[in-house]
Amino acid sequence: MWIANNWKDYEVIDTSCGEKLERWGNYLLVRPDPQVLWDTPKQNKGWKKMNGHYHRSSKGGGEWDFFDLPEQWTINYGELTFNLKPFSFKHTGLFPEQATNWDWFSDKIRHANRPIKVLNLFAYTGGATLAAAAAGASVTHVDASKGMVGWAKENAKSSGLSDAPIRWIVDDCVKFVEREIRRGNKYDAIIMDPPSYGRGPKGEIWKIEDSIHSFVKLCAQLLSDDPLFFLINSYTTGLAPSVLTYMISIELKKYNGIVTAEEIGLPVTSTGLILPCGASGRWEAK
Repeated sequence: MWIANNWKDYEVIDTSCGEKLERWGNYLLVRPDPQVLWDTPKQNKGWKKMNGHYHRSSKGGGEWDFFDLPEQWTINYGELTFNLKPFSFKHTGLFPEQATNWDWFSDKIRHANRPIKVLNLFAYTGGATLAAAAAGASVTHVDASKGMVGWAKENAKSSGLSDAPIRWIVDDCVKFVEREIRRGNKYDAIIMDPPSYGRGPKGEIWKIEDSIHSFVKLCAQLLSDDPLFFLINSYTTGLAPSVLTYMISIELKKYNGIVTAEEIGLPVTSTGLILPCGASGRWEAK
């Protein structure tokens, strides 16, 4: 498992009864987590001193209860600064477990000794975009949500990366990739964080099990002659790491590289165990 264990402003303090107690900077949040199947005693004081609690509804969805929590605050990861704000469906605008991937590809970019063009698809609020830009890459950031792209720009400004070579695109990712192929554009690295289910700006339906392999095949056409890395993140239970390995190996077999895939996770302070948070598949040049 690849573990995001370099955080100072974030931690999973404890987990129990389908929920996790987290520290985001100076604030404690309790949020549901489908992986937390155990019912260990909630002994940490934070369970009773939380600043925000997201409750699942039996009808689907859920809602937040707030206790002395600002509408927005920031946390840092190294030189990056992220603006957080709890919004619908339990999210805060950041997936901290992805830091293990940021560290991996940032090191690759810094040691490439050449200009690197990165394409970040389903790019959300820009964690991977900012990590790649801070490492020296030029980045094309694509997300179907105008609001998410705006949030990512806020994060770039807060991180001192307003003038970094980042192209911000609001578009359906599949259609954008198809257009880039027609334009003849190439990228040295591709990052994708596809949702299990989603809709594009014009109602285009994305269902990961039906769409992911054809999309990886499409994206492979955008790689330069000397690609650096290719990264797929998955939060879909059915997509095991071995499935990611298989897909990437098939579609990138013409390049001289190696494929690895693992679960990604976050350390839990109270137990010393690791909370699984999805999986990632990585291709890297030999």
